[in-house]
This record gives sequence, C-alpha cells and structure tokens, in this order.
Amino acid sequence: FVSVTYGAGGSTRERTHSTVERIVRETGIPAAAHLTCVGASKTEIAEVAEAYWDAGIRHIVALRGDPPVKDGVFQTFAPYPEGYADSADLVAGLAKLRPFELSVGAYPEKHPEAASAAADLAHLKRKLDAGASRAITQFFFEPETFFRFRDAAAGAGISADIVPGILPVASFANVQRMAAQCGTCVPEWMARLFDGLDDKPEARQLVSATIAAEMVRRLYAGGVRHFHFYTLNRAELAYAICHLLGVRPK
Repeated sequence: FVSVTYGAGGSTRERTHSTVERIVRETGIPAAAHLTCVGASKTEIAEVAEAYWDAGIRHIVALRGDPPVKDGVFQTFAPYPEGYADSADLVAGLAKLRPFELSVGAYPEKHPEAASAAADLAHLKRKLDAGASRAITQFFFEPETFFRFRDAAAGAGISADIVPGILPVASFANVQRMAAQCGTCVPEWMARLFDGLDDKPEARQLVSATIAAEMVRRLYAGGVRHFHFYTLNRAELAYAICHLLGVRPK
C-alpha cells in the first residue's frame, strides 16, 4: 500500500487529504493515511478520519507523532488539549469511530523515550489490544535485530504481524542523523561501504539498493513475507530494490 502522512495544521491537513484521495481515485493502489496525536484534538482527528472514510480510505497508520523540536532537540511530549494521551488511546478512538484497518509503530531497538525494552513491548501490546492489526517497525540495519525483536514480542504475548521497516540509504549523513534521533544502531560496516561516496550519487544508489535487497532476502529466509519501505520521496531506490527482488510492474 501507499502511505501518506497527516499533519495537524489546517493547510497541511487539506493537502494531505487531497493527496490520499487522489491516490485512491487515480491509481487504484490501496492507500494508508498516517494520523498522529500531535497538535490536534480528538474532535479534529475524528473529522480527518471521517473525511478519509468518505474518500474510500480504509487503512490508517496510527502514531503518536514526534513532539516539537527546539534548537534541534525533541521536547517532551505533552497531549494536546482535549486530545489523545498516546498512540494506544488514538487507536482505541479510531477503532470506535469506524472499522478501519489500523497499523501502529514498533521499535526493534526500543523507543528512545521508553523506560526499558520490556516497557516498550508492553506499550506495543496495548496498541494492538486497543484495535490495531499489525505493527510496522522503525528502520534497522541488521536482520538479526528484527529477529530478536520478533522473538521478544512473541514472548510478550504479541501474535499480530510485525512488518519490518526498510530504509534505503539515499544519504548516509542523513541516516546517521535520523538514527541518532530514534535510537537505531548504524553498524560500522555500513560506514565503511558508504565512505567516499558523498559526491558519487550513482555509486551510492547502487550500494544502497544492494544492501537493502540483501537484507530483504535474509528477512524473507527467516519467514518474513511483508515489508515496508521508507522511500523519503525517493521512489527510484525502492523501485530498483523491488526489481532486484523480482517484483515487476504487471
């Protein structure tokens, strides 16, 4: 499916709704809208969700959302006035509103705000028990990281499908910055592979596509059948990876 992010601001909300509606109307590709708790009341989120339902959107990725950034640092999250307390609360509200298919986020290397890995898994279970049917993970770079997380989730009583999030590396510097913000480990072998490719975009894309395709193959060998690609508006990389894996346009 194609997923599009919802922003709380009025103009952003209108643009996003228009984009998702156009995807459904013109392409026939199943589209999922991202809804967050940040900067919106329960009433405002309900209005957005109802508009998606009327447009034929049946899948929502329900996320708490990032707190505001000040001087390059994320601030402490605080619920919006008359808004949802967290993502589990958001899932429960959306589940009551309409029979949406709901996906939520998961963190193989623990959410940076979680007190512990066990507490993070407990929160994931709350989201799934509230009405979500699957979890999509934050990006990671070692298949073993996902397998350990999947086993730990099963041990915590989570039986829902967990979809690995794959991030092709368009810019290694950007990946390092994003990884630092969300607590993802960037292995040293990646730094070595991308060293010297800052001004060689073609070579960098070849390396990136090869790394991502190989990780998908290893995950597939471990029983994974669904994948989520973080394209970051770079569709050509995801297209190349799918081509490498044998997925072609019909």
